[in-house]
Amino acid sequence: MHSTIAPETCPTCLKLQHLCVCEAVEPIRTRTFLLVLQHPQEKRENLGTAQIAHLQFPNSALKVGLSWPNLKRILGHEVDYKRWGVLYLGPVKADAPKATREVAVVDKSGAPQKDSDSVLGGLEGVIVLDGTWSQAKTLWWRNAWLLKCRRVVLNPNFTSLYGQARKEPRRDSVSTLEASAFLLSRLEADPTIMDRALKPFALLLKKVRTPRPRPGPTAPEAAPDGDEVG
Repeated sequence: MHSTIAPETCPTCLKLQHLCVCEAVEPIRTRTFLLVLQHPQEKRENLGTAQIAHLQFPNSALKVGLSWPNLKRILGHEVDYKRWGVLYLGPVKADAPKATREVAVVDKSGAPQKDSDSVLGGLEGVIVLDGTWSQAKTLWWRNAWLLKCRRVVLNPNFTSLYGQARKEPRRDSVSTLEASAFLLSRLEADPTIMDRALKPFALLLKKVRTPRPRPGPTAPEAAPDGDEVG
């Protein structure tokens, strides 16, 4: 019985070699720090984008786990939670004017804050939870310190590149890379960030959808002089 050997993985983008997207990575400098907290099970997903987001935005960190004592332990320095935003997973009030704002800060009840623009302009960093909807909610509830951060909601004006490649529980769900790029493009007032950041993701989806060529039959080795093959 032969043991199964795992396919080689690119040490940079962490994708299987045939899905490597390093050729499309284009680091984008930002003032705002991006922190991605990844659920351990999401790390095994071929279509995951957390590592790509980390590569695309050098001013970032990617941490894998279920819980951390606080933000200081993750970053290694003191932080002002009021200057950190986290993409909010909870409900937004039905009567809130969310549709008129691409990015907004909401209070604990899900209502947009009146000083949303000034809060967004003063953020030092943003936190994105990486995983399925249920995995992201697990991260949210296992890290109580997230409640100290500003709650940021997105109203993306685009459809995720995932398309039919990955089923999402909500129609407006987007990948971690897309959410990060969309948010940073607005915080940095640079709409070009979106298209530039998504190039590796587009390449990944193209490679996933492209059938891998099957190896052809191996030609028989030539017999040494004087020997017969039979």
